[in-house]
Amino acid sequence: MRERDIENYLVSRVKGLGGMAFKWSSPSHRGVPDRIIILPHGLVIAVEVKALGKRPTKLQQFNHRLLRKLGIDVVVIDSKLKADNFIGNFT
Repeated sequence: MRERDIENYLVSRVKGLGGMAFKWSSPSHRGVPDRIIILPHGLVIAVEVKALGKRPTKLQQFNHRLLRKLGIDVVVIDSKLKADNFIGNFT
């Protein structure tokens, strides 16, 4: 399954919870997660979306570690099932 399809699915599921899924692009800092998910009650999670079976690059992994050190949850989602499991944590 393509990354774009998984990302669109995730965004629709987040919106279904009443949340927002901002696309994150940082021209001056490559390798940031694809989406910043904001859910009701102030939950903020950074999400890296990958095609099925793909893994984050070393640069992305480095940035994930930096965000985690700052207290931001970072998750990697590479399938609709993982998107469903992620959403299931908040329903």
